[in-house]
Amino acid sequence: MTGARLPGEGREIRISDADRERAATRLNRAMAEGRISVEELQERLSVVYGARFGSELLPVLSDLPGDPLDLSADVLATPVGPPTVLRGGVGGVKRRGDWAVPARLRVQTSLGPVLLDFCDAQLPMPVVEVELELGAGSARLLVPENATADVDGLVSQYGSVRSKMPSRAVHGRPHFRVYGRTAAGSVTVRTRYTFAGRHF
Repeated sequence: MTGARLPGEGREIRISDADRERAATRLNRAMAEGRISVEELQERLSVVYGARFGSELLPVLSDLPGDPLDLSADVLATPVGPPTVLRGGVGGVKRRGDWAVPARLRVQTSLGPVLLDFCDAQLPMPVVEVELELGAGSARLLVPENATADVDGLVSQYGSVRSKMPSRAVHGRPHFRVYGRTAAGSVTVRTRYTFAGRHF
């Protein structure tokens, strides 16, 4: 026989139909992005629509971006479609000022620096995916002060990866998901410095 719940003892709150729909939306988006198959989607949706508590959603959402129990956090969503590709040679790749940032961006260089300044750019989507395929050059990604950046998916063979930004996405703030590979050279994600009217 189960005893009475003690004061202050944790308890689970039942999820609502709206919570189930938000979880289902996240699963449909994951399938559209190629993260799960159609068969996996169908299996997971059956779990979602049969769930009564948030903990029952963990098995079907825990391997997808975002907090599986934060059903309101849809800021990690990115649109489907091919990335915009930026290719550079010895001169590298540079984007700064007022430029339209696509939701998905792929940067490919064999030699030369990369500078992506997002501070004055147009960010129509809450999340920007940046895939780096770099050779020997270094890369700087300058993001707005209130931004967050996840660099866990970026692998550097001989260089270094540094981010001075919080990694966890926050609703209402731009989030950058940086991943890919770099052979040599450093990758830095930070806010922009200003000195004597100049930005760097």
